[in-house]
Amino acid sequence: MVLSGPSGAGKGTLRPYLTKAFPDLTFCASATTRPPRAGEVHGRHYYFMSVEEFQQHIEKGELLEWANVYGHFYGTPRRPVMDALAKGRVVLLEKDMQGALSLQKTFPEGVFIFILPPSLDELKRRLMGRGTETPEALQRRLATAVSEIRSAGRYGYAVLNDDLKEAARRLVAIITAERCRVSRQNAAWLDALVGKGESKEA
Repeated sequence: MVLSGPSGAGKGTLRPYLTKAFPDLTFCASATTRPPRAGEVHGRHYYFMSVEEFQQHIEKGELLEWANVYGHFYGTPRRPVMDALAKGRVVLLEKDMQGALSLQKTFPEGVFIFILPPSLDELKRRLMGRGTETPEALQRRLATAVSEIRSAGRYGYAVLNDDLKEAARRLVAIITAERCRVSRQNAAWLDALVGKGESKEA
């Protein structure tokens, strides 16, 4: 499952609601070369790396996808994701649009959710509240946000983050519905259910 959307839309703020609602959900942090923001912890929010370390991961094929975003590298470490999937865990990722669309090619069966801000004015307020953006960077992020919002139709779902708890409830509903898809069910127990019915009828 991939949460995507413009910077400041609230992907990271919504994530704890999902991990609390679904104990079997595993969040896999992205790798980045940007400096950590206040309160961010290595390995929990991101894997913070030097450019040299990141390039080594690229050369060794250790990233499922990577891109240069706003002058910094971002990517998805392969091993944590594949290990969690092998254990039958639901994997949650937070990605920008470049990363999400790249992952769609690798995991077409994945669930891709676009998080929308209430308005561009609110998005600007949130970004300014970080205190980490220069005026030039802020304008660049807002221009990118407009482009990304226009492309939201490339996702399976879109959730408006106008009220945090309501947006979280919508995400929980999406995950619950997706887990009920017949295509995601274990065929063995479906067959067993049919078999039991036939046995009882006989």
